[in-house]
Formats: sequence, structure tokens, C-alpha cells
Amino acid sequence: MKVVVCGAGQVGWQIARHLAVEKNDVTVVDSNPTLVNQATDTLDVGGVTGFASYPDVLEKAGARDADMIIAATHSDEVNMVTCQVAHSVFKVPRKVARLRAQAYLEVVYSDLYQRDHLPIDVVISPELEVAAAALRQLAAPATFDSEPFLTGNLEMMGIVLGEDCAVINTPLRQLSELFPTLRAMICGIRREGRLFSPTPDDQLFEGDHVYIFTHKDDLNRSLEIFGKAAKKRERVIIIGGGNIGLAVASQLETQTDRIRAKVIERNRECAENAAEALERTIVLHGDGLDMDILEEANLKTADAVLSVTDDDKTNLLACTRAKAAGCSMAVALVNDPTLSSLMKPLNIDAFIHPRATTVSSILRHIRHGRVRQVYSIGDAEAEVIEAQVMSTSPIAGSKIRDIDFPEGAMIAAVQKGDQILRPDGDTRIDEGDIVVIFSLVADVPEVERLFQVRIDFF
Repeated sequence: MKVVVCGAGQVGWQIARHLAVEKNDVTVVDSNPTLVNQATDTLDVGGVTGFASYPDVLEKAGARDADMIIAATHSDEVNMVTCQVAHSVFKVPRKVARLRAQAYLEVVYSDLYQRDHLPIDVVISPELEVAAAALRQLAAPATFDSEPFLTGNLEMMGIVLGEDCAVINTPLRQLSELFPTLRAMICGIRREGRLFSPTPDDQLFEGDHVYIFTHKDDLNRSLEIFGKAAKKRERVIIIGGGNIGLAVASQLETQTDRIRAKVIERNRECAENAAEALERTIVLHGDGLDMDILEEANLKTADAVLSVTDDDKTNLLACTRAKAAGCSMAVALVNDPTLSSLMKPLNIDAFIHPRATTVSSILRHIRHGRVRQVYSIGDAEAEVIEAQVMSTSPIAGSKIRDIDFPEGAMIAAVQKGDQILRPDGDTRIDEGDIVVIFSLVADVPEVERLFQVRIDFF
């Protein structure tokens, strides 16, 4: 597959990295020569310096015979024009654009992106994607990461094991003996900064960050087994009333489970806009780091604080202050993934990474055919892939114990018809089955070979 990625910033670079690892023909376009050189020096990609919306620049990047163009520059307008040029001049079959401004995303204007107007096949909104991730985090307060699979019937949870975890120092192979009816699998463990896929003989230790895949009906039971109580959040303070904070508050207002939210916004104009847009949510004008404002928002009675300003340091400090004041849960929006190591020292419960969220969303849309969903974990360290098994797959008709899986990959769940199974060595993988695979990023190409998914992208 030949792909032109426009924009070599954080999102564009990660998309190029993922696609290059999977041996696609990728060319990166950016007006900043330094970013282009960084991409070509560190990734197996081509590079063109210039404005992505210019036809001659797209020509140099190979748009004439490209299968897809991904417009992820910092300008919404450049991304839209790039897709238009790619369609009108080069007949690129599939066009993906990242759009930030909420005015472009109003439902009443959805006809704008039809082929006869602005021919964009997929529109990605980072703010809405991040807001959705924040809502999932609030719904699963005991986790630091969560994502649904198999149309919501399977939940991936990232949890930190504490001393109250009942299965500390227990080999993983014994978990199925201790809890034979529990439909849950541990597929990833981060220990001392290193993420790995465990073997059945690996044990769990206090402080481990584990990625658990569980059937939705066993979610609360899984949390209890691993020492996490499922506590409902009824009062939430949102620090930051921009696009993300506003989107979260708006969604909370529409939920059937009544959650009382208060928004704190430092910018007066932004606070007024949020107050006008929201119906039942109280909006306070002030600094989220100011204890007087936090007390006015009744921090002591809040179940969670969600800090989603555009400044990482503000988010970290606001969450740390909230935890120090007694709030039971604090979630921070953090753009810099290297700050993840501060989560434990600062006593912050979870981070939301906009880059990883946006990358996962784009990957989910650009992988077609039998790949139904892709989720990026950490700083592009691993992927969770939901795919349907094809008749041409080497594993079709084989038992899992007979499949030569790479060391960094595991099958987390298998769906046969309407039944979702916790896989074991005797589970047979058949054509038409839907499987969820956890894989370290270096092993993704081998996983794709086993499932024969690349030939069915389009």
C-alpha cells in the first residue's frame, strides 16, 4: 500500500512509523525540512519538503499512484485543501483529514465532506477522540487505560497492582485454575518501564502495570480480583473549558446516569462560551490551580478531577493538588508521553495521551477489510488489533497451541458467532472468527502475516 502522510508532527510521525513498520510505501510531507529529515533518518520512509496542499509537492510525494493520503498538518484548512487536490488532480482513492475546529464538525454541515463538495472519506477530530477517552476513563475509575472491543462486549483495562491484589506472586497459569469461569486474560505487563507479553509462568508483582482483557459481564468481578473496587463517580470537576472540556461536560449532561459536573476555566471568554453552551453544568471563571476556586467547586466532595487544559504542567499540578486535598481520583491530559513516568510519584491515577488516542483513531479508519479496530498502547509500544480470520490465513483451522506466535503477541479473546471465548491452547481458530490480539509493535508485521490481513485492506 502506498500512503502519503502530510504533516510530520507528533501524529503524522507516529502514523508514518506504524505504516512503515508494516512495510508499506510511505512518503512524509511537511513544510519544515527539519521534521522531514528526522522522519527519513529514523523511519523507513521517503520525504518531501513543501506545503502539502500544493499540487507539485503532492506530485513529488507520489500522489498520482497513491492508495491513500492522510492530511494531519496543524492547519485544518490545509488538510481540507490537500484532500481536495488529492481527489481532483490525482484521483487518490481514500482521503483522511484531521480537523480541530468544532465549527467544521457540526452535524448540520456533514454534507460538506461529500465527494461533490470537499471529498474527505474520514474526518478525525482529536478533541472529540480525547473527550471520548476521558469519558471512558471516568466510567472505569480504577484503570489508567481502557478501550472497548468486539462491539463493546470486551473491555481492555490497564490497572496498577497494589498490595491489596489477591493474586500477587501468583503464576498466570494458576489464574485459570483459581477462577475457571472468569473470562479475562492478562496480555501485557509493564514492569520497571519495560512492556512485555507474559508467559504462563510469569508472576504478578506489586507495582506492575497490567493490561487485562475481560468480558463486559465479568468487568466488576475482574476489578475485584485484582484489588480494584468499582466505584461510581457522581461529582466531577473538569479543569479546562476548551473544546475537550466542553465536549466532556456536554456528554455528561446527556448520560442517563446523572453525573454532576463543574467546569473551571481561566480564560473569561472561553468560560462564558462554555456557560452558554452547557445547560446543567456550573462553569467557574478562575485558575484550576487556585485552592479558593477548587474549594468553591467543592473539591472535598468531588469523586474525580479531570484536568484537560492545553498545558501539561498545569494539568499535572492541578491533579497533584487535587489528590493532596483528598480527591480520590485525578486524571490528567498529557501531550508529552515521556511524562508518563511521573504518574506514580505525583499520585495521579491516569493519563490521557492525545497523540496515542488520535493515532489509534486514524489507524482504526485506514485499516479496512478484515481489520476492524486498532488501538495504540503507550508511546506506540504495542497495538491491540481486532481482526476477522480469513480462509487464506495460515492459522485458520489450527489450535492456538499449534500456532507459531511471535514472543510479543497473544490472543486476548476469540468471538465465534455470538459467543466470546477466553482462549486457551485447545481453542481452534476457524475462518470467520473474530480475534483480538495484543502485540508489541515489533511483532505486528508477523501477526498480520499470520492473519493475512494486509491483502484485504481495500
